[in-house]
Amino acid sequence: MLFCQIRQPLATRTLGQYQRKKETEGASQAVVPFRWLHRSDNHSTLLLMRTEKATFGAGCFWGVEETFRNLKGVLSTAVGYAGGTKENPTYEDVCTDKTGHAEVVEVEFDPSQIAYDELLDVFWSNHNPTTLNRQGPDVGTQYRSVIFYHSPEQKSAAETSREKINMSGRFRRPVVTQIAPAPAFWRAEEYHQRYLQKRGQTHCAI
Repeated sequence: MLFCQIRQPLATRTLGQYQRKKETEGASQAVVPFRWLHRSDNHSTLLLMRTEKATFGAGCFWGVEETFRNLKGVLSTAVGYAGGTKENPTYEDVCTDKTGHAEVVEVEFDPSQIAYDELLDVFWSNHNPTTLNRQGPDVGTQYRSVIFYHSPEQKSAAETSREKINMSGRFRRPVVTQIAPAPAFWRAEEYHQRYLQKRGQTHCAI
């Protein structure tokens, strides 16, 4: 889905020029997902895509990010902390298990390429949602299974999905995944971003 169209003569404005113009106008410098549509009348149309965010906690965020990052339709990912009481926490703060934050991955995606329901399927398939505050050897509330929703539609989809998983018999124990409104997202330190990719790994070794 598209929310804006900007028509310009073909090749008269580059992306860099467009971004610089927006910056001088005081707009955010964040890159807006787009694509050029070239037309036969010697004009091009800049199509700005409507994107959505999804936030998941499923244990150590290194492997979770790598899983979502490689999905078609996912435009960007970032690991961080959410759901706690301390503002701008550090990794060391969160590791004390006293701030209430969960390690999470914030996913920006194009809903025309991948649906939120598909992201939920990936979420359920890549961790154990029946272990309270634990994933494998990692123990603590920061490793809890949680879905932070960004809209009423995401909330409904997450609750329906959780109910289906519980009823499916896929897991022997009840699902303990929390579903809550998306709180402030605190981006983790840079060395945590794309941690496995930087090391040529695809998953965390246990």
